[in-house]
Amino acid sequence: MKNRIASLLMAALLVLYLVFVMQYAFILLSSGVGLAIAMGVALLVLPLIGAWVLASDLLFVVRGERLVKRMADAGELPVDDLPRLPSGRIDPAAADLQFPQFQAEVEAEPDSWKAWVRLGLAYDASGDRKRARWATRKAIRLERQKSPTPQTP
Repeated sequence: MKNRIASLLMAALLVLYLVFVMQYAFILLSSGVGLAIAMGVALLVLPLIGAWVLASDLLFVVRGERLVKRMADAGELPVDDLPRLPSGRIDPAAADLQFPQFQAEVEAEPDSWKAWVRLGLAYDASGDRKRARWATRKAIRLERQKSPTPQTP
C-alpha cells in the first residue's frame, strides 16, 4: 500500500509539472517571436509524451496487479518462502536457484499467461526488473488475447 501511495503521489506531481510546462508553452506561443514559438511547440509536445508514458505505465501496473490478484485468489501463485536479506528484500542468489523452474514452465506452455506472470515474479525476485516488466507485459498480452471481447450491438 505504501508503494501505491508513493506512486500516486509521484504521478500527481508529474501531472502538476506537465500543467505548468503547458502553461509556459502557451505563453511562448503567444509571444509572437519565432524562436519562442518554436520553443512553445516543443514544450507542448513534451507534456503529451510525458502524459502518454505516465498513462501507459499506470495501465501496466493496474493490469499486472489484476493478473496477480486473479492468480492469488485461485491459489496459483508460487509460495514466497525465499530467504530475505537484512533489508527485507529477497536474496537474489536464492531466487536465481528457483528461476529455472519458472523458465521451464514458460517453455512448456508458451501461451499460458499464468506461466508468464510466474516468470515475471521470478525475474523480479532475482532483481531483474527490466525482464520482469517484459514477462508481465507478455502475460497481459496473452491474457487479453484469450479473454472474449464484449460485442457491441
